[in-house]
Amino acid sequence: MMLIDEKEQQINGLTLHTITTDKYKTNTLVLKMKAPLEAEFVTQRALLPYVLQSETKNYPSSTILRTFLDGLYGASLNVDLSKKGEYHVITIRVEIANELFLKDKTPLLNKAITLLSDIILSPVLENGVFKSSTVEKEKRSLKQRIQAVYDDKMRYSNLRLVEEMCKGEPYQLHVNGRIDDIEKISAQSLYEYYHKVIAEDEIDLYIIGNIDPTEVEKMVSSCFKFSNQIKSQPPTSTDKKISNVNEVIEKEDVKQGKLNIGYRTNTTYSDPDYDALQVFNGIFGGFSHSKLFINVREKESLAYYAASRVESHKGLLMVMSGIEFKNFDKAVTIIKEQMDAMLQGDFTDETLSQTKAVIKNQLLETIDTSRGVAEVLYHNVISMKKRSIDEWMNGIQEVTKEQVIEVGKKIELDTIYFLTGMEAAE
Repeated sequence: MMLIDEKEQQINGLTLHTITTDKYKTNTLVLKMKAPLEAEFVTQRALLPYVLQSETKNYPSSTILRTFLDGLYGASLNVDLSKKGEYHVITIRVEIANELFLKDKTPLLNKAITLLSDIILSPVLENGVFKSSTVEKEKRSLKQRIQAVYDDKMRYSNLRLVEEMCKGEPYQLHVNGRIDDIEKISAQSLYEYYHKVIAEDEIDLYIIGNIDPTEVEKMVSSCFKFSNQIKSQPPTSTDKKISNVNEVIEKEDVKQGKLNIGYRTNTTYSDPDYDALQVFNGIFGGFSHSKLFINVREKESLAYYAASRVESHKGLLMVMSGIEFKNFDKAVTIIKEQMDAMLQGDFTDETLSQTKAVIKNQLLETIDTSRGVAEVLYHNVISMKKRSIDEWMNGIQEVTKEQVIEVGKKIELDTIYFLTGMEAAE
């Protein structure tokens, strides 16, 4: 039995993905807009979805729009941004009750599709551009979101690792843009950028729930009309020759050191050995039974936390740990030892099986929500590789110990970043 039944169709400049399931009492719409990460536009792009969701021509204030949503049995609307490889992805979600479960047969799904279309294609204008008061309000909020990263030293140290590791590459740009760019953005310049987005972005719309795909296609066809021709943008470049390991030590007024280490995996979602990389990361640092957790945190008591994660489309593996300032050298040594142990195959068949089980459970938990279904399926768009959830699950199960060791041999240490305290010994 297929875990997810996805149908795809190209309609008026977007790709519609319908996923029919009776698992949820709601219908979920997830619109994804993808463009390359570019320094020139990254901050405007980070601002745009928040301006668009504030109000539309039909609901010309935040209050009116939120009142309308409340009237639709508490429908929800939210936006966010993400980096997927070297792409900057805008996501707009609408979740609405399924009228099949209501006595009132208001066509809620049609209203949700119309609203989503309004948010994208019918913004409120003032003198032919975005409303300056809305743009200024959202600029203030964007500043706060960027500042929040600097205030959270765990997130900040990860940001700094990426900046140092990917210097000169689009991936170094932060998903929320640059605080210094915000003041330069005007209602006029943002509106001009909006037209570029509508004309050039690769757009995917996921509609998930107990739906009739044929009816949904008709609704989407009547509500969405983009002038752009659907064009797939090529996958991210992951080539980088590493001649020397980059070591960066910075001092700030912090109470706990943040040691972040970045590796190039030379493997991405579209590669045949991606499943083996997932298992490798699971054994190395992805879970509570992993080598980093057990050896760096538990046995040696060197870290308050120690874990690793993989960026699936850029081909990065990043270690994050919190340590005492004085333990920098020892922690780096022990983390490197765990990587060496992986390459020597120093893990049991039991650990291999346990890791596969945890990865599969994680995947099942993710697709337990409609939002998670869209996120998992969107990997196929980014990588330009069609792969079902069933294939992914089976691929994980079939990974051998030898494949884990082989994928590990492609991993290269790139950058060591350490955020230490002002009083740390010179």
